Amino acid sequence: MPEVWKNQKKLQSLQQNKKRLERDVQLSSSLYKKKEEFEVLVELAEEGEDVDKEITDVLASLQKDLAGAELQMHFYKEDDVRNAIFTIHPGAGGTESQDWAQILLRMYLRYAERKGFKTEILDILPGDEAGLKSVTVRVEGDYAYGNLSQESGVHRLVRISPFDANKKRHTSFAAVFVYPEVEEDIEIEINPEDLRVDTYRSSGRGGQHVNVTDSAVRITHIPTGIVVQCQNERSQHKNKATSMKVLKARLYELEKKAKLEKFEKLEDAKSDIAWGNQIRSYVLHPYRMIKDTRTNVDIGDVERVLDGDIDEFIKASLLLRKKAEE
Repeated sequence: MPEVWKNQKKLQSLQQNKKRLERDVQLSSSLYKKKEEFEVLVELAEEGEDVDKEITDVLASLQKDLAGAELQMHFYKEDDVRNAIFTIHPGAGGTESQDWAQILLRMYLRYAERKGFKTEILDILPGDEAGLKSVTVRVEGDYAYGNLSQESGVHRLVRISPFDANKKRHTSFAAVFVYPEVEEDIEIEINPEDLRVDTYRSSGRGGQHVNVTDSAVRITHIPTGIVVQCQNERSQHKNKATSMKVLKARLYELEKKAKLEKFEKLEDAKSDIAWGNQIRSYVLHPYRMIKDTRTNVDIGDVERVLDGDIDEFIKASLLLRKKAEE
């Protein structure tokens, strides 16, 4: 035990695992208690007691907890429990696609808020007129990666463009890439000689908080061509540390994919992240419908989905993942 206390990184990892196990035990205990309460209320109802409202309330609460427990069963991969880092990149189409990327960013930030996750925008490049050219976001919370990993792919939008004076229908694409955050329990070897580090001035919004020093950092991993950057912090040192964290996450994901392709035959089960191969279509005109092309789940309430309620899509995708690997 003394050795564990000396290793703060290992201790922190153990404490996080302990909290997750305690939450699992608490959920199991809550389900059991509500089940007993429901059975007692049913007995009282059979004896003529007026407990209809109590039965309805307990049943609704029990069903909600059961749905949560059912979702937990789909998180069985090693990285599912980790924090997530995701990026959004608009496709060709200028302002229209950049605005679509901004809409997706809002959807995921609202989703994270609904789930109780903590979010931090690490880097963002605004569009020329509206929207954004790219964004990188860190999401902290239990099973953040397990949930958001199902969102990796190309998202397609069909709508009447608010930027078109002729009110024509436009189709836009944006790609979402999700990576598990690499914690201290995973060793990722990076040779400093393989890195090119550039500093530049942050593109702030102006005013008294504009950064007038070259504190933003861009790191290029020469062997793979991966480029990461961060301008969120005012300190160049902190921006570099955050950029390295994002780089490690991307290299870790790259290594995982290489192992899958080399040692396993899962090509049919994997989603190919490529332009033109959308995982989900968001149609706002001539009808209103959002459909996941992998699971065939469709939802007509587009406002609810774009406001972050994407649990139904994620749950169906997780179920499909499990069936594909059985």
